[in-house]
Amino acid sequence: MSLAGQEFAGTMPVPERQRFDTAALERYLRGEIPGFTGPLTVEQFRGGQSNPTFLLTTGEGSRYVLRRKPAGQLLPSAHAVDREFRVTRALHGHGVPVAQPICLCEDQAVIGTMFYVMSYVRGRNFWDPRLPGVPPAERAAIYDEMNRVMVSLHSLDFAALGLADYGKPGNYFARQIARWSKQYRASETGRIEAMERLLTWLPANIPAGDETALVHGDYRMDNMIFAEDGPRMLAVVDWELSTLGHPLADFSYHVMLWRVEAGEIPGLKGIDLAALGIPTEAQYVARYCERTGRAPIEPSVWEFCMAYNLFRIACIRQGIMRRVLEGTAASRHAREAGERARETAELAWRQVEEHLGG
Repeated sequence: MSLAGQEFAGTMPVPERQRFDTAALERYLRGEIPGFTGPLTVEQFRGGQSNPTFLLTTGEGSRYVLRRKPAGQLLPSAHAVDREFRVTRALHGHGVPVAQPICLCEDQAVIGTMFYVMSYVRGRNFWDPRLPGVPPAERAAIYDEMNRVMVSLHSLDFAALGLADYGKPGNYFARQIARWSKQYRASETGRIEAMERLLTWLPANIPAGDETALVHGDYRMDNMIFAEDGPRMLAVVDWELSTLGHPLADFSYHVMLWRVEAGEIPGLKGIDLAALGIPTEAQYVARYCERTGRAPIEPSVWEFCMAYNLFRIACIRQGIMRRVLEGTAASRHAREAGERARETAELAWRQVEEHLGG
C-alpha cells in the first residue's frame, strides 16, 4: 500500500471534536432499521475532508456507514448530506453502483447535526492511481470500469429518476463559477493573486454550447469501491457535490489525474503508463467519447474545463483552511489540504496562460 493509502485508508477512534451521543444514535436506529440491535460501536473513517464519515458496528456484527454534517458554522449550501441521501436513493438499482441508503435524520437533536445511514460495502479502495500490486491487465480493466461507470452516470435519464429539480439545467459553468467564487470569498483567509485573476478570467471565457447530465462532482478513484476479486465497481461514494451539470466538467475533473504529479494523493503525470497497463489521457478521453457517441472534444474547451476544475479545487481547499482555523475540519489531514489552496490556484492560472493565452 502507498503512503497515501496508509494515511487515509481504514478507520480510527473518533476524535474528541467529532464525538456524539452514541446511545442517542442507537435509540434512533432501533426505530429506523428493522432488526437493529446494540450495543453500537463507532469508528471514524480516516479519509475525507468534508463530511465526517463513520463505521457503525452492532453487537451481532452488522455494519453500516453514517455520514454527517460537520459541527460548527458552515458555508451556505455546503455539506448537504440530505442531497447525498436523495441522489443515492434515486440511483440505487439503476445502473450506477451506490451503497444502499437506509435512513436520513434531519433532527439535529439526535447527534447534533443532520446525518444519514447507508449500507456498508465491503471491497477494495485504491488511494494510489498507479495501483501498485495490481497486475497490468487488471489495472487496464479497472480504468475501463471507471470510464464505463461515468458514461453510465452521464447517460441516465435523470428526470425519470425523479431528479429533474436536482439542479438548474443550462449555464452550468457560469453558475458554478459564481457559486464557487462566493464560497471562496466567504472562506478567504488571505489574498491569492492567481485566484483574483481566475475570478475575473473564467466567467469571461466560458465556451459556447451547453449540455446537462447528472454529475458526481468528485469522481475520483478513492471515491470508488471495487470488488475484491476483480475490476467490477461496487459503489461510487461521496455524492456531496452532485448536481445537474455539464458532463465535460465532471469528466475533465476526473481526468485531471493525468495532469497532476504526486501530492497528498499521487497523480499520473510523468509516469510510464504503458508499463503499468494504464491508458494515456488521450486514450481514456477517446474511449469516453466513443461510449457516449460524442465527437472529439475541442482542445480549447477541454483546457478551459481543466482550468475551471483546478479553480474549483482551490476554492474547496480554501474552505477546508477556513474550517481548520475555526477548529471544525473533519480530517487530521485537513491543514495540509487547506494550505495547498494557493498552490492549486497558481497551477490553474498557469493552465490558462500556457494553454489558453490568458
